Amino acid sequence: MTIAQYLLLAISSLFVVIDPIAIVPVFLAMTPNNNAIERRYMAKLASIVACIVLVCFALFGRALFQLLGITMPAFQMAGSVVLLLIALDMLRARRSPVRDTSEETHEGTMKDDIAVTPLAVPMLAGPGAITTVVLLFQRATGTLQHLALLGTIVIVCTATFWILALSSQGAKWLNPLLLRLVERLMGLLLAAIAMQFLINALNDLHVIHFP
Repeated sequence: MTIAQYLLLAISSLFVVIDPIAIVPVFLAMTPNNNAIERRYMAKLASIVACIVLVCFALFGRALFQLLGITMPAFQMAGSVVLLLIALDMLRARRSPVRDTSEETHEGTMKDDIAVTPLAVPMLAGPGAITTVVLLFQRATGTLQHLALLGTIVIVCTATFWILALSSQGAKWLNPLLLRLVERLMGLLLAAIAMQFLINALNDLHVIHFP
């Protein structure tokens, strides 16, 4: 896989899993009493925290799994299931409980500052995003692709901040019909990525060979 192909896979996978556009309505619902400046601050802090969490899991996730006796094929198969569950909910244009539960969202409405939790974790850096960065780091070949993944995390988290920052004064620009369409298209792409991770695991186990 060339560096360009890897970058395309990494950016599309991580952006689809985090899905910052779909987070906008939840973000606004959890900050009804905050002004635009406070919302921008929360968006900035949440994006920074999510970036740090994802970078740490990308760098040290595999070592943690080895410590626990978990093989990468096993994690790839489990990860593909997690991503597929998220994708199926996206295809139905609804927020997946794998990312965050209704209880966590409700708890967020009760807090004065939602930046670290539940916005950064688990809404941005949740199980799906963590799984994705660990699997992408494993798939990378060479230092250049490893660095490309770290850069991708920074890029996607920066894009997430700007999307949330733009919505800090409201989200009138967010058309519900368009949002559902984009959500379903992203869900289809994520389902394909999940299946690819499963195929990679089967190849690694030599159960079956796919080109």
